[in-house]
Amino acid sequence: MNEAQISEIIALAWDDKSTFEAIERQFGVSESEVIKLMRLNMKPSSFRQWRKRVIGRKTKHEAYSDKMI
Repeated sequence: MNEAQISEIIALAWDDKSTFEAIERQFGVSESEVIKLMRLNMKPSSFRQWRKRVIGRKTKHEAYSDKMI
């Protein structure tokens, strides 16, 4: 995976409207792999802030976000 792809995955992970499932379909990277990428490529404080935002967030999972629409 090149730097451009990693940057795009990180941007999608930060975006509240992009689900982990959409990231997996586009890049073949699972939710746990996205978390690992975020941890390795972000400052620790930024990673903690992101994790705090996405833990339990229904819009990051298609199964939950479809029901909200």
